[in-house]
Amino acid sequence: MSMKYQNILVAVDGSKEAEWSFKKSIAIAKRNDAALNLVHVIDTRSFAAIEAYDRSIAERAAKYGNELLEEYKKEAAEAGVKQVNTFVEYGSPKVIIPKDVAKQVEADLIVCGATGLNAMERFLIGSVSEHITRAANCDVLVVRTDKGE
Repeated sequence: MSMKYQNILVAVDGSKEAEWSFKKSIAIAKRNDAALNLVHVIDTRSFAAIEAYDRSIAERAAKYGNELLEEYKKEAAEAGVKQVNTFVEYGSPKVIIPKDVAKQVEADLIVCGATGLNAMERFLIGSVSEHITRAANCDVLVVRTDKGE
């Protein structure tokens, strides 16, 4: 059994927690000489009702996701990570991250923030990080920000 990670998957949504998990994943990727796979999932359920009135919301969400990933990709490359891949996916992050993208990139570590942007969903049906931890077939690192943040 290898003690080195080769394919790290990092879930990013623009939150402070995701920023911290991204920074931590850079250090892990460098230590392990691993590929860093960044995923931003556009939760289509959260804007389905709004889209009936505003067709451009999906386009804006995709543009935001792509810009966020490009920034992170550049930062990781500048920090010395040799291989950085980015993915924008659509659907439920709880399913897409541990089941679809983790399989696609053959992830042996998933890194995510303890809390993300969607406090209402967390209140109603539990956190994305909790679901990832339960559903993943690999190690999961849940990152918390400092209390001072």
